[in-house]
Amino acid sequence: MATISCPHCHQLVDSQAITCPYCRTTLKAYGHPGIPLHRATGEEYLCDSCTYHADDTCNFPKRPYAKDCTLYENLEASQLRLQEQREASSFDATVKKWTKRHQSLLLLLGLLFICLLVALSTG
Repeated sequence: MATISCPHCHQLVDSQAITCPYCRTTLKAYGHPGIPLHRATGEEYLCDSCTYHADDTCNFPKRPYAKDCTLYENLEASQLRLQEQREASSFDATVKKWTKRHQSLLLLLGLLFICLLVALSTG
């Protein structure tokens, strides 16, 4: 059984629990035990740092004052992920992937090139 810590009372509870058995804090969205329930810390609202609020695609009724949400996606993490994807699709990354996939072909071409140089130098 996997356990998590309750964000309110810090007791260990089953990771599939919808509410904490000790303090009754809601841990997951009702009816969706596989979906985590994101919570704001302190006085901040989740909407302040959510991707869906920033691009105006959120239709959550508590917006922009949501303190908990199942759809929350951190804006900074999303931007970092996009940056990593851009870097991964750059020309250098593409060349590195291609050479890694075709090492045997490059080795064969290298050997053929060496054989050609040897043949030209002895001829």
